Amino acid sequence: MNMKEHILTALREQFDRWEELLASLSEEQITSPDFDYNWSIKDVVAHLWGWQQISITRMEAAALGQEPNFSDWIVDLHGLWKEDANQTNDWIYKINHEKPWTEVYQNWREGFLRLLDSGEPVSERDLLDGDKYPWLNGYSLAFILVASYEHHQEHLEKLAIWLQEDKN
Repeated sequence: MNMKEHILTALREQFDRWEELLASLSEEQITSPDFDYNWSIKDVVAHLWGWQQISITRMEAAALGQEPNFSDWIVDLHGLWKEDANQTNDWIYKINHEKPWTEVYQNWREGFLRLLDSGEPVSERDLLDGDKYPWLNGYSLAFILVASYEHHQEHLEKLAIWLQEDKN
């Protein structure tokens, strides 16, 4: 298995773990604001979706040989999303908090699958080359995909601990 296949397989497995976790929860558990920062699991999933959008835009731009054309809500942050994750997190929360769970879940699910699909057309060489896309400032597309994996893993671990504590 080459590095590209390894990264995409790990992301698919991460997606499956999230699907399994979310399917095991009631809507009340998902929407109750009992998690970090008084967020609900729904808010965490919306948070993951927001950052996914940045990764998807980068991956799709690379596949097309273009610079990223970010969504309006990202552009509205005037580039500060790169320097101030807290501001970006607050913005993602504000634009998604009132949305129903079904919409948040569908957005996240479609986004994750789109992120997986976006890695397929990129060659392994281009995926690993940190100099290929100047707008990534020396980072590779592999870094973007691995960061998405790690971001999901970080929140999955926190949720697992929180759910275990909630049972006790």
